Amino acid sequence: MNFKNLASFSLLGLVLLAVTGCASMGDGSVAEKRQAILDMQQNALAKLYIEKPDTRSQIRDAAGYAVFTNANINVIFFAAGTGYGVVNNQVTGTKTYMNMAEGGVGLGLGAKDYRVVMVFHSQKAMNYFIENGWTVGGNADAAAKAGSKGMSAEGEGYLGNVTVYTMTETGLALQATVKGTKFWVDKELN
Repeated sequence: MNFKNLASFSLLGLVLLAVTGCASMGDGSVAEKRQAILDMQQNALAKLYIEKPDTRSQIRDAAGYAVFTNANINVIFFAAGTGYGVVNNQVTGTKTYMNMAEGGVGLGLGAKDYRVVMVFHSQKAMNYFIENGWTVGGNADAAAKAGSKGMSAEGEGYLGNVTVYTMTETGLALQATVKGTKFWVDKELN
């Protein structure tokens, strides 16, 4: 391996380590970690309801919904991210705390912190998500945002009986990637 490849590999490793650290729940009791996720969820939903008021009734009438926070980074041809969140079953009232990790290939550069809200229009779709958790898709976005300053272009997607909304919190990114995301149940928090 030459120096250039070693440097690129080392940089990618450091970037992945940094992204993992950004999405970590950190220290604290199980109750504190759950509460941090619920606070993040409440803030994300409040923002979504302001940006897309019709989502309030959509979520109210759904079998369930999930909210995740994700830190993502894209370095030239590779993208990676990690995060965590909660699935809310509105039929049973249960909450399932989950983790996520994603990886992809494409063209881009940047890093961003964003929220994902998934609306499950059927119990079957929600159960499948909790039990299997894999998604594959494409992503193209542009973001230059810090808090309420700046702009980002997000979208929404429809995957069968699931509607997915994304909202950038902070970041500077321009990317077009094909990625896979794995969601799994957090054994510590459930």
